[in-house]
Amino acid sequence: MRFINRLFVLSLFSLSVMIAAPSQARSAPESFADLAEKLLPAVVNISTTQTITQEDEIQAFEFKFPEGSPFEDFFKEFQQRQQQLTPNGEEPRKRKATSLGSGFVIDPTGYIVTNNHVVQDADEITVILQDDTNLPAKVVGRDKKTDLAVLKVETKKPLPALTFGDSDKIRVGDWILAIGNPYGLGGTVTAGIISARARDINSGPYDDYLQTDAPINRGNSGGPMFNMAGEVIGVNTAIFSPSGGSIGIGFAIPASMAKNVIEQLKTTGSTKRGWIGVRIQAVTPEIAESLGLGTPRGALVSGVTADGPASRAKVEVGDVIVSFDGKSVNEMHRLPRYVADTEIEKAVPMTVVRKGKEITLQIKVGKLAPDDEEEDKLGALDDKKGPALPAADKIEALDISVAPLTEPLRKRDQIGKDVAGVVIVSANPNGLAAEYGLQAGDVITEASQKEIKTSKELADITNAAKDSGKPILLLVDRKGELRFIAIKFEKKK
Repeated sequence: MRFINRLFVLSLFSLSVMIAAPSQARSAPESFADLAEKLLPAVVNISTTQTITQEDEIQAFEFKFPEGSPFEDFFKEFQQRQQQLTPNGEEPRKRKATSLGSGFVIDPTGYIVTNNHVVQDADEITVILQDDTNLPAKVVGRDKKTDLAVLKVETKKPLPALTFGDSDKIRVGDWILAIGNPYGLGGTVTAGIISARARDINSGPYDDYLQTDAPINRGNSGGPMFNMAGEVIGVNTAIFSPSGGSIGIGFAIPASMAKNVIEQLKTTGSTKRGWIGVRIQAVTPEIAESLGLGTPRGALVSGVTADGPASRAKVEVGDVIVSFDGKSVNEMHRLPRYVADTEIEKAVPMTVVRKGKEITLQIKVGKLAPDDEEEDKLGALDDKKGPALPAADKIEALDISVAPLTEPLRKRDQIGKDVAGVVIVSANPNGLAAEYGLQAGDVITEASQKEIKTSKELADITNAAKDSGKPILLLVDRKGELRFIAIKFEKKK
């Protein structure tokens, strides 16, 4: 089980029972019985086993108590006793840990869909049908980014299979059914409504979840969400809960996203996604005001990959992508999904706002490398004293001191040779800039979309923005990572 900001993915590790608060009563259709009877045979329980060593358990049980805590010595003694149970030179003791989840059949020949987190660390996978038949399963393909996986079981008879519906047509307030294996109680049917659409829960780059109030719990992971026609319109994946039990806030991967991923996993064992080579960030109200966008919209480009599709299409840092292949980018998190779902090598129109004007560019979509992840390039600052540093100039309006980039500063703050601007040498922790996250070592490369080479240039633009009452938009380089920060000044009384 993973834990994300009180969001529990729903697999059940080492079965335990928790009682969830009852849902508030509401009027409902006359009965779900006929629909449930039709759908239950195609929903399966998934049991996995994983080998865990004693050393793994000790590491998993590491707590750091405050210095001087009365529990500190006790816990050290506990660890020592546990380590002494395995004599030096001997193999650590191992045991089998069991995890439970849900899944559903999509092909009568034995293809089954579940969540990636249900099976990712499994040594053995067993699929349990409604009639309690146990079938060993193998992983056909897994996708970490959408948390989906496809399994295959060998069966002598065709299995009842489900079909996908159009999740784009489901509306907030529509009734849905969820079927799964909560806490090992297989074949559990619950009902609710769609509470919201397009939820971003910060679990991955393609978040676009359906939210429901249907009671789903740990063990429901990978189970299907149905519309009233009996079609799968979502894959239950996570819940929001302070305790781990259902409080009526659950999330499912929409079928519109899942279908394409599942088909690729089923046929090739992996996924192919579009890629354009930009780093993006959300457009806040302050950023929108500073760019003259009006209402916040689009995805702000804070970095462009050299010789990538966006670079070849002449996309610039500071552009706001508001449309991609005819689809409006109302929110930043929609762009990655639009790009990922686009056919590789396809040339599409992309509209950007650049210095207040809309420009349409043609961009040829590239291929995202398998399991491509942004590497953490942040390193520890070198606190050792070095050569004398240049004198710093105070930017009163921001409550920071900046200096021109010199070799000693580049070395001390790990600033690349190609980075230009002024570096923050100190920032008042109670000042305006610090309130927006600026810190020593940051390089301000642009202010109000103008290149900064000297502290005077920064001071002049900052003072002008403060006098006008408009936010100032800074482009900041932090250890090679570019990010826009819009700082709003207090209005003069």
